[in-house]
Amino acid sequence: MSARPSARSTAPGEAGFATIVVLGLAGALLAFGALLASLGAVAVARHRAAAAADLAALAAAGDLLEGIGRACAAASTVARGQGASLLSCASDGRTVTVVAEVRPSGPLGRLGVARSTARAGPASPRRILR
Repeated sequence: MSARPSARSTAPGEAGFATIVVLGLAGALLAFGALLASLGAVAVARHRAAAAADLAALAAAGDLLEGIGRACAAASTVARGQGASLLSCASDGRTVTVVAEVRPSGPLGRLGVARSTARAGPASPRRILR
């Protein structure tokens, strides 16, 4: 008896080509996933900075009648509690403006920070009545 030749034959130079293509596509998908994860981490840091700035501004506005020093101390305490750093705190007498920053976690933290500014003060009587 003679052995039957395989019905499937490969052309010279094509052996392993599909493996290389699959590995290339898997690498591209991993890189795309890492990019999306990085963008997500940056967006989270930006939202955390905005929330920390908003809360710090509200805390400062609540203590503004006791002086700008007390107001900014309250803003700093609230910002730290939110995992942010308070960069600046200023008042024009009626409103307080604060700037907070958050460093993204992981390797992205070495590339920069997310900053946000917020302002708070007394509500306008016209806006309350609407």
